Amino acid sequence: MRLRYVALATIIAGLVGGLIGAMVIAVSDGDGGESTVSAPAANTAAPEESLQVASLSEGCLSAADIYEAVRPSVVRVNSSGAQSQGTGTGVVIDDEGHVLTNNHVINGASSVEVVFADGSTSDAEIVGTDPANDLAVIDVTDPNVELEPATLGDSAALRVGDAVLALGTPFSLEGTLTQGIVSALDRTYATGGSTRPIRGMIQTDAAVNPGNSGGPLLNCAGEVIGINTLLENPTGENVNVGIAFAVSSNTAQQSLPEMLTGTTVSHPWLGIAGADVTPALADELGLDTDTGVYVTVVSSGGPADDAGLIGAFASANAAGASDSLVPGGDVITAVDGGEVGGIEDFAGYLAENKQPGDTVELTVQRDGETITITAELVEWPA
Repeated sequence: MRLRYVALATIIAGLVGGLIGAMVIAVSDGDGGESTVSAPAANTAAPEESLQVASLSEGCLSAADIYEAVRPSVVRVNSSGAQSQGTGTGVVIDDEGHVLTNNHVINGASSVEVVFADGSTSDAEIVGTDPANDLAVIDVTDPNVELEPATLGDSAALRVGDAVLALGTPFSLEGTLTQGIVSALDRTYATGGSTRPIRGMIQTDAAVNPGNSGGPLLNCAGEVIGINTLLENPTGENVNVGIAFAVSSNTAQQSLPEMLTGTTVSHPWLGIAGADVTPALADELGLDTDTGVYVTVVSSGGPADDAGLIGAFASANAAGASDSLVPGGDVITAVDGGEVGGIEDFAGYLAENKQPGDTVELTVQRDGETITITAELVEWPA
């Protein structure tokens, strides 16, 4: 499977692919791709009071009414830098001129311009970023522009089959509205290398194309419940094939308080890849438990390696070259005293409760014995 970011770059198009996420999410397969698993949506942190936040409201508006209501909040984002220039989309989130977009829309930019629905323009400054979740906040510098903030909704209220709309600037066609449904929830994707997987993504069949990056995915009440980010790309061309992905609004709201203070949001890294322990896997590998996380790879020099965790494979390359799991890896059955049901329990706990520098106490099954290992988390490597 190939994925592309959906910013429209006139020189360099952003390509995302698969490799080990190094925190229990993805392991390369024999064809150079990756196996990925779903993840629960991130918990919503309380946003700052200046943000407009609302839960899913009763009743639905027509697509035309939603367009009229939200179009003034959606902007084109033009960025330029030493190596590329491109066009993406953003959405105004408060009366102070803050615009939420994708990090890859403005990453490496030396200048950023925002174009509003009425044609007015303003330079913008990058305020804060969350590269691991591909999010960024920019600030409009012209104090005279008219600002109409959109409302951030609760992505946890979404159901598969709900109607959604994407509003943005595909192929530089400003103010383009497309409609579809929520095709799936809680998708997890690693965007290449050792990059942290983005968890809790929304999958939709609403047409999303290059230039839609950073634009809003809207529910039927006109609330922003996602930021359009990736599209399925089996051909390698910049075209829509009916499967696109958005970072959930709840993930964005969790990072917004830090981004608004000018911070680059960091995330904790343990440095492992793993697989869900099931009764079938336990029987196959002779494990003493049928739940938990089977450690397949431990990143050399990472926190897990320093703490003494053992993986089934010596490296990510070895794991990718194998057609099946092999015995010899540790099994994590609990973290900080709480039972671990599988990969997503474990990854979700770390993402939602830990910061770089925190320690975790892992209960581990190894060679028929139960041991306790303490690891100090570090910042996810760039």
